[in-house]
Amino acid sequence: MEQAKTIAEITARILLETEAVLFNPDKPYTFTSGRVSPIYVDCRRLISFPRARSKLMDMMCALFEETVGFNQIDAVAGGETAGIPFAAFVADRMSLPMLYIRKKPKGFGRGSQIEGLMKEGSRVLLVEDLASEGTSKLNFVRAIRAADGAIGHTIVVFNYGIYPQSVASLSAEKVQLHALANFRDVMTAAAGMGAFNPAQVTALEAYAKDPDAWSTERGGTKGGDA
Repeated sequence: MEQAKTIAEITARILLETEAVLFNPDKPYTFTSGRVSPIYVDCRRLISFPRARSKLMDMMCALFEETVGFNQIDAVAGGETAGIPFAAFVADRMSLPMLYIRKKPKGFGRGSQIEGLMKEGSRVLLVEDLASEGTSKLNFVRAIRAADGAIGHTIVVFNYGIYPQSVASLSAEKVQLHALANFRDVMTAAAGMGAFNPAQVTALEAYAKDPDAWSTERGGTKGGDA
């Protein structure tokens, strides 16, 4: 799909130009799950770049419209916390109700896990910043369904795309994952921009080939949580 290819290229460049892609193989980044990685993509940083975030959200809407269609959803939800601003931007562009989902129900007041008005049977699009293995997405998916909502799609700015679990875990719940760009897209853009030196490229390729082994050899785990 030509539009998807163009979107991936532009997204990868934006991530690199805004310095949202961090690289340090000597002092790897530790994910919440305990996995260690030589690369960390900080999509939260994007909210401070108005033109970049506007372009990304426009492309997110365009990609969803082409692959799924606007008439397939009734509301847009963001997961606590990184997904909330992106969900708000997308909901505004689509002129749809916006929701946000807590990681767990709050322990006071109404005890809600979903904030905002979600009508029974609403078809919800989950918008997040990124995906690694998809497990945190499952928590949000189940919260939507527990509240009598329907969900078949989630979309992110960046999907690492090197962890097969990210697709498998969501597919098992009949949820399709869409992403503007992935690890390979960033690597291709970085090569064109000269963003990484040969040694760095070698380290990143080794990680992409077997991220579990790379992590465990450095004291990390095999798991991911985003």
